Amino acid sequence: MPDEIDFSQGIQGKFYQPRMKLMMPIYLDDELQTRLMRFAETKGTDISDLVNNILKKDLELIEILEP
Repeated sequence: MPDEIDFSQGIQGKFYQPRMKLMMPIYLDDELQTRLMRFAETKGTDISDLVNNILKKDLELIEILEP
């Protein structure tokens, strides 16, 4: 790497997209990921769809149980 980089011709925000939706990476521990992958395979679904459905149902239950 050079000691100094010339950014004088750079354009600020060149790749910025204000409405761009970022996908949040979620990291599962190994045992949980293995169990979910097996379960998704038996259901014939994608692990992302499976986890999204589980989380949606959990949030519904939490909202029902909140005082």
